[in-house]
Amino acid sequence: MLKFIDSVLCQFRPCFSRSAAFEWFAVVVLGLMIRSDYLGITSIIRDLSLNPCCYECLNHFFRSAAWSLEGLLSTWVNVVRNHAPVYRVDGAAVLIGDGIKVPKEGRRMPAVQKLHQESENSSKAPYIFGHLLGAVGVLVGGPTKLSCLPLHLQLQAGVKTIFSWAEGESQRQESHVVQLLQQAYEAGKSFGKTLLLLDRYFLSVHVLRCLQLLNQAGAKMNIITRAKRSCIAYEKPSYKPGKGRPRKKGAKLKLFELFSDRAEQFKEAAVTLYGKREKVRYLCLDLLWGQGLYQELRFVLVKYNGRYAILVSTDLTLAATTIIELYGLRFKIESMFRALKHSLGGLAYQFWSKSMPKLKRYLKKDEVPPLEQISDKKDKQNILQTIKATEGYVTCCCIAMGILQMLALRYSSSGLPRPFRYLRTRSRGIVSEATIMDYLRKSIFRMFAKNSQLTITQIIKSKQLNCNSDEDLLVP
Repeated sequence: MLKFIDSVLCQFRPCFSRSAAFEWFAVVVLGLMIRSDYLGITSIIRDLSLNPCCYECLNHFFRSAAWSLEGLLSTWVNVVRNHAPVYRVDGAAVLIGDGIKVPKEGRRMPAVQKLHQESENSSKAPYIFGHLLGAVGVLVGGPTKLSCLPLHLQLQAGVKTIFSWAEGESQRQESHVVQLLQQAYEAGKSFGKTLLLLDRYFLSVHVLRCLQLLNQAGAKMNIITRAKRSCIAYEKPSYKPGKGRPRKKGAKLKLFELFSDRAEQFKEAAVTLYGKREKVRYLCLDLLWGQGLYQELRFVLVKYNGRYAILVSTDLTLAATTIIELYGLRFKIESMFRALKHSLGGLAYQFWSKSMPKLKRYLKKDEVPPLEQISDKKDKQNILQTIKATEGYVTCCCIAMGILQMLALRYSSSGLPRPFRYLRTRSRGIVSEATIMDYLRKSIFRMFAKNSQLTITQIIKSKQLNCNSDEDLLVP
């Protein structure tokens, strides 16, 4: 197991211009995989028994100029493509995209702004101050269990002004829905043909236009999403003889009304939803959608346990039952968010800068935002480094979580002693990320002692306090 971790981490060596930066990267990723609390960098130092003097170097690593975020992400996608069992449908890898809002109370944290969150949970406030992160993952696994492996997380709101300071930086100026689509397309280039699963919030004319432009560049990507109840589509225009401009659209259809108007046309089928075989009724229609765009999309109207849903696909060759099953897998990204938050503490970061003006919670309409009043180049550079540190940390968490998921898929059947962790209901299939973390936390120093020749072992040993022999690695 440690040999696999070592082989994966060593593939990131070309991403760093200095060997010291690569060593700290390996320490951070391994520390995130085994740490037992979320009390900042000190949790990594405690659980790996590092010298306390490592704190300043670890803190500096996230703002170091010896690595770039683009290089890390590109290498990570290639690692996933080569080592993870990517789930494919008709030869297309299945990606999942969504946004997550993270509450942050720091007054000098960049990109913190007021966000609205819709939830039926009464414990959640309707408005919070925090970060909006866009996430893209890929489905991995087999018939017994599918997981969403994180590929990319980045800030998507409150960063337009900050990234306008960077020379030659043209990204992050679009809306966050378009940013997520671009983010998914870049992540999916290495997989070839891809399918992207999105929530209903992302069905818009801007997204479809952007998708058309991206697909002209080379790699082919289609999206599967959900439409709102108020969705209106159009039939294909009939031929109109004589002079005049040809029609762009036909008769208007209010899709939700079709559940009653065309109830006799619905078909019944058995599909796999949320791990169970369920019977659903559906109606599949190819219609035009989008004011001024009128792109042909495949709409699947679904009745399931008294509930109604309108699913949409840009791929007109997919069967209706396949679209239903794929959209049911979109919820895997919510499980990924839960594991990233509660198991790894991937969203428990606090990067701030003195150069950042204090957050004004009540800004008047005509008042200029404090961020736009910054003119000093040094202050701008410090804020950009803080953004890099934030995104670098969540990227390291994505890499750590992805390695844990690959370990679970590789060693659940043969490489783990059973039972080694108390569970009220023992898993008979693929174990969770938390279970792999618990096993590594208890066994990591024994693994170090047995594999003293590995690069990761030598890196950890060189940074431990008073560690002069392999036997010292046995003592946590």
